[in-house]
Formats: sequence, C-alpha cells, structure tokens
Amino acid sequence: MAQHPDGERIREVRIDALAYGGDYNPDQWSEDVWREDIRLMLEAGVNMVSLPIFSWPQLEPEPGVYDWGWLDRILDLLHEAGIRIDLATATATPPSWLLRAHPEMAPWDADGHRLEFGSRQTYCPSSPIWRENVARMTRAIAERYGEHPGLAMWHISNEYGDHVSRCWCPESARHFRRWLQDRYGDLDGLNEAWGVNVWGQRYTSWEHIETPKKAPGPVNPTKLLDFERFSSDAMLELFQVEIDVLREVTPDIAVTTNFMSMFRDLDYWRFAEREDVVTDDAYPDPMDPTSHVGAALNYGLMRSLKGGRPWLLLESSASATSWRDINVPKAPGKIRVESLQAVAHGSDAVMFFQWRQAKYGQEKFHSSMLGHRGERSRSFRETKALGNELRRLEPVRGSRVRSRVALIVDWDSWWGSSAIESLPSQRLQWAPQARAWHRALSTLGHPVDAVRAEGADAGTPFDGYDVVVAPNLYVLEQGQADTLRAFVERGGTLVVGPFSGVVDATEKVHDGGAPGPLRGLLGIEVDEQWPIADGRTESLAYGADVLEVPSWSEWIEADADVEIRGAYASGELAGLPAITRRAGGSGSAWYVSAMLSPEGLVTVFRDVLRTAGLPARDEVSLQAEAVTRSDDATDYTFLLNHAADPVTFQLPAAGLDLLSGSETGDAVTLDAYGVAVVATPRATQIPFLTLTHTPRPTQATPSKELA
Repeated sequence: MAQHPDGERIREVRIDALAYGGDYNPDQWSEDVWREDIRLMLEAGVNMVSLPIFSWPQLEPEPGVYDWGWLDRILDLLHEAGIRIDLATATATPPSWLLRAHPEMAPWDADGHRLEFGSRQTYCPSSPIWRENVARMTRAIAERYGEHPGLAMWHISNEYGDHVSRCWCPESARHFRRWLQDRYGDLDGLNEAWGVNVWGQRYTSWEHIETPKKAPGPVNPTKLLDFERFSSDAMLELFQVEIDVLREVTPDIAVTTNFMSMFRDLDYWRFAEREDVVTDDAYPDPMDPTSHVGAALNYGLMRSLKGGRPWLLLESSASATSWRDINVPKAPGKIRVESLQAVAHGSDAVMFFQWRQAKYGQEKFHSSMLGHRGERSRSFRETKALGNELRRLEPVRGSRVRSRVALIVDWDSWWGSSAIESLPSQRLQWAPQARAWHRALSTLGHPVDAVRAEGADAGTPFDGYDVVVAPNLYVLEQGQADTLRAFVERGGTLVVGPFSGVVDATEKVHDGGAPGPLRGLLGIEVDEQWPIADGRTESLAYGADVLEVPSWSEWIEADADVEIRGAYASGELAGLPAITRRAGGSGSAWYVSAMLSPEGLVTVFRDVLRTAGLPARDEVSLQAEAVTRSDDATDYTFLLNHAADPVTFQLPAAGLDLLSGSETGDAVTLDAYGVAVVATPRATQIPFLTLTHTPRPTQATPSKELA
C-alpha cells in the first residue's frame, strides 16, 4: 500500500497485469458449464472477472438464510486458474422478498407513481430500510470473502443512477428537507437562497417543502438545482454506507463503483474522492462513426478524477448492445481499436459486459465475449486475439497520459443549464457545448484532460496545463473565478464560452449581469443574451474567415484594452464583438460569446492553441488519434485509426511498435481500424503527430451521449 503525496492512502487493485475479462454470471448457468468457461477464459487471455453483481436473491433466498456454496465453488475455481476477482457486493438491486416486506422503500417518479419490481435498482436511495439491508449484505460478503486469495478489489453496487437517480417519494422528501437544513441552517436562510418573494413561494415550515413534483408552471430554479445536488448526494451517502463497512472489515482492499462515462445525474468528482480506483462502463455507438471522439472526452474525465492516475475500463461491448433503438454490431476490427483507445487514454484494463452471452432475460441480445455460438462466434475470435495481444502492452501499465490542455467539467453548470425551465434558450446546455469544444481540440491533435472548477482554497488545480477551456460556467462563484484568474496570471490561456458567470450557487444573477466575477479577467460585459430563432443562422467575421453562428449569440461590450478577435457579421448584432482576448499577467483570457459550427470551433481553437505556443494540425481528421502515455523513462504513443480508410502519421522520432515488435521509420501507415503503440525515450515535450494523408471526410451521426 502506497501513500499519495497529498496524504491520501492508496489501495491498489491486486492484479499484476493489464486486467482483461468481463462480467461473469455463473448463476445463470449449470455448474457443468463453469469449467468450460474457465478453459476458454484462459485461452482468451482473461485474468479478471466481475461477479456476483445481481446475485443477492441467489445468495440470500429468504431473510437471514444464506446460500454461499455455489459462490464458494466458482471463486475457488477461478482462483485455481489464476483469474482474479472483482468481487461485487451484490447490492445492485433488492430481492423481491425485501421489497414486498417493505414497499415503502420503492422509488417514486416525479408524477408520484411508485415504480414496480421487475427490472433493477427498484429502491429509493434515501430509504433507511434499504441502507440498513445494504450494509448488512455488504458485511456478510466482506466477512466471508474478505480474505479470499483471489480477491482483486471490491465492486460496490453497479452503475449508480442508471435506472433510478432521483426519487420523489415521501422518504426522499424527508431526506431533502434534512439536506436543506444542513445547507441553509434555518428557513430564513432557505427563503433568502431560493428567492421566494417571486411568485409568493415563501416557506413558513420545513414540512411544507416537498420534492419538486410537477407544478402548474415553472418550478423555482434554485429548488430544482438544489434537488439535483441533493439527489447526487443521496446516492453518494448510499455509496458511503458500503464503503464504511468494507473499510472496517477489509481495510487494505481497494473499493470502486463502476461509473457511466460522462453521466449527468451524479457528480463524479465527489464520488471519486471516496473510492480507491476509478472504473468506467463505456458503450460508444457503432452507428456513429465519430463516437470515439465522445469516448475520448469520457476517458479524459475518468483519468482526471483521480489526478491522472490510471483507471479501469470495467465494462464495454464486444459488439452490439441491447438497449438502443437500433443495436448495430461493431465492424471487424472495431473491438480492438475501441478497446485500445481506452488503454491509450489511461485505462489499465479492458473488460466487457459480459463473458458468456445470456440465453434469457433483458440482455440476451447484448453481445458478449463468448457469443451464442460459443467459441465459433466472431466476438470470441476477436476478443481472444485482443486478449493475447494486450500482453504486449504490459510496459504501459501504470503510466500516465500526457496533456497540456484541459476542459472544465462542472456539474452545477451542467444541472443548471439543463434542469432549469426558464432559460433564454434550451439549446445552450453544458453537455453538447462541452462535447463540441472537446471535439475541436481533439481533431486538432490534442488529448484533453478534465479539471474541476474549484475555489481558491484548492491551491493550483490547473498547474501543468497551458490551455484550460470552460465551454460553459453558468453557475460561478467568486472563489472559482479567483482560481481562474490566478491561472491566467501565471501564464495560462483560458477560454470561456457563452452563458458563463451568469448566476451564483443560489441561482441569483450576479450584480451587473454576466460574466459576473469573471468581469475583470475577461474585460467584457454581456448586455443581453441573444438566442437565434429557429430556421436562422447568423455569422461572424474571424480574420479572413466567416464562421457560422447557428443558435446562440450575445450582445457584449468590451473594455478598451480587450483585443477583438472576431465580430458579428450579420443580424442585429452585426459589428459588435463576438470573440475577445484580454492579456492578464503572463497569460490571456478569451471569451467566445457565440455557439459555433464544428468548422468554426476548429478555426478558433487552432488560433487559441498557436497563440498559446502549442502546435495544432493544419488539416483535421476525425478518424486519426494520437495519445501518449509516459512513465519516467519512456513515451508510449498510441496511434489509432478509427475508420476504414488508411491513414499515415508522421512521427517526430522512430521507435519500437510494441504490438508488432518492429522498429518504425519516421512515418506509420495504419490500415482500417489499425493501431500502433510506439515506444520512444521520454521527450521533454509531448510528442505531437501530424498527418501526411488526409482521409475523406466522415459524416457524423449525432450521438445520444449529447443528450
């Protein structure tokens, strides 16, 4: 066990290799299948599996009566085969006997309907009955298996919030009131924070406050934002219930819960603080030929949640999923390139859902490593080849991604820009804006980390980056603005997007309007937000380029010392500033007041990067990606071709391709869905690769992850 420089105790996952495998559900199969499973797992290079995630009813078929025998046997068989175990606490969903005995622990929707048993996660996160039983089951498993020699780490619950992330039941209302009392102290504090003099919403008793169910008109925006915060915190409390038990019984075993990439409903910064290792479930859509770009943003968050430490891809799809409207399989080669993309972005694992494809239930059409045709299935052939190839990347394990660019991920602004009903436009929300900005930076050749919008007491959270971008900071406090100002004064380049610095943490508009506490840093004031009517597109002049402005603009006024980089060229705002840059200390702060087309964002960010002294590709490519992981001695540069057309990377130096075992020249050409991992001595500057071949443009299909 190590000690992190900031004093945090680090519990490492107990596996001495890049982890490879997936979810395993032996209780869905007869025991005569188990030994065949293990034989094929070893053939495929599997060295870790996750179980028994949904097995509470099988382990405790009636209250207080346990059946451990089958789990004892499969854990011993896996250990004898050298396969490590990501052991779940089996608390992902309640058994039917528990819910029938305590129907009050079932969740309610916003219309006041109680959700019925028959799927998963049929529980209210705030329910004391649920929490009591979760703690009891976790303790039983920890005490039985905490010293099992095959145990690699604890897997708490499963995909928190996937089906129930908010609950509107009476117990949640009571919990919400307690949370509000802790936050505001008394009713005067709450009434002041919520601005209740608008529309006569003053509260004279805590008991009058309910969860924000459907109302005759728009609901108080501060109440809505607080309910988002509360709901995330309620799930975090539930997570902590299990952590406390596991820390008591098995203090040296790492704990995790599997995240769901860039997930709106839970503040993963706060969750990651409580666990030992970040794990993620990632399912890029095969229908979207650019889904890997969104995946890169998700992975940038995962590696950043623990300050750049490696994370684990705990679930992915071997081919088609079963929960989209249309579940398209992955083309041959896509399993490999998408899996190695996760490794490129800092994962020390490639895991799938699941090992053996189910014969029944809701996920019987979800692909698996071992398909319905068994070892004859294409998914097994491809995952077997991948598992054996992954061993060649063992030198990469433990290394970290190198990046000079970071994007601010802020859940308050995400919730505020998407939960509030009375905004100037519903077309400017945090998530689509963040993905658009990330896409531009990524296609210009830069992997992008995630950073938190922290206050001045956080120290220097942006150190190590040349450029920090904030696509939207709708909710902003003075302390956060102070941290951004300090970054600029130290020499950083900050880029702030539209509709930022609008309100404080209580949803009150800052004095003087937007950008609020960023006013002095940016040197601009927003006079009016100016969303663009449907069916219209405006434009702005940016040097010799004319950029499209499809849906959002702002009337801004700039100080005399502000450089106007772009001005509106059409519509009512023609001639007014649109994109500005202001020097501050040794750095500069940019403001982009408009939503731009993808091409426009590339133009602007190429200028930003070069002005900041960073390289940027002249010609962008959505299909070609280069990411470098490094240790103290070596750079491992992953070259990934996400499309069927060949692409050529120009290398700054020749090296050894770990996958082929061959020396490279000064260029590497990758065929369809090809990957190379080039090892070179660690360079002072992050290797930056240009393309000598530009593939034909890829037509993007909008990803559901933008929702």
